[in-house]
Amino acid sequence: MTFVWPIMLVSLLCLPLLIGLYISLQRRRVRIAARYGVFGGKQIQSRQPGRLRHIPSLLFLVGLTLLLIALARPKMTVNLPRVEGTVILAFDVSGSMAAEDLQPNRMAAAKVSASEFVQRQPPSVRIGVVAFSESGLSVQVPTNDQDAILASINRLEPQQGTSLGYGILTALDTILTDSGETQASESEPAPSPVPAGSFGPAIIVLITDGENTAPPDPFEAAFAAAERGVRIYSIGIGSLAGTTLHINGYTVHTQLNETALKQIAGLTGGEYYNAGSGEDLRKIYDNISPELVIKPEKMEVTSIFAGASILILLIGGWLMLLWFGRLP
Repeated sequence: MTFVWPIMLVSLLCLPLLIGLYISLQRRRVRIAARYGVFGGKQIQSRQPGRLRHIPSLLFLVGLTLLLIALARPKMTVNLPRVEGTVILAFDVSGSMAAEDLQPNRMAAAKVSASEFVQRQPPSVRIGVVAFSESGLSVQVPTNDQDAILASINRLEPQQGTSLGYGILTALDTILTDSGETQASESEPAPSPVPAGSFGPAIIVLITDGENTAPPDPFEAAFAAAERGVRIYSIGIGSLAGTTLHINGYTVHTQLNETALKQIAGLTGGEYYNAGSGEDLRKIYDNISPELVIKPEKMEVTSIFAGASILILLIGGWLMLLWFGRLP
């Protein structure tokens, strides 16, 4: 247990003084009873509950102790149910994401819907952002700071080349690092595989048109995610018919590769969605929800201590009235 205002615990020093005062009063009571017991001993004996007479005072002492502890604002580790998880938004920022088969273009549509998704999440959901073209880069570590997440999404711009494998591996490494794990190096034994989709609190949302132009193999990267139990939800950006782009004097035809994205999602226990429009993307994000988990969390329990102290004081007062017809 920790305290927000530990200095207030000094007030507990008054308890020994109160105990000493109570003992002194009891001794005085015994002396008075011994002196005048000849005249009223029988009457006193009939009205007093014997040693039980100390119970109300003991209750008052316990209640006061809890109340003084409450003044220090105690904090305890308790197990609370909460919606928690890590979502890594892996954005394809290759040149083909500038295609205009989604309006105003693929990249802009993906950024708008992703921003709406971020704004709808509770603070317990931590979101990271990964950008990939010919390589992968973690542009925002998982956080519940929505302003930081939105700023990182807005900074994304189309680049050159596409490596789905790097995008997946970078997102996976971000999840493992955030959870305290690491990818095994060549000199270390690989961790034992777990069932696909078993790492429930973390998912990768792969936002891409599915066209892969650079190593590593995206299916090997998806298999690595599956072995760690991380699901991949692949979001197909663009149309099956495709469109023509003019990049650096070259004419390039780009179209959605659904087959690859379905296989990637299937390997990991995730799902594939075809985002034919910005509205489709919003519906897709509505179907992706982190899990309800029980997690230890430090929280202030001042109200519990204060409530318990008031209850104990009321019980002590009721016993005092019942047995003695008065309050201390």
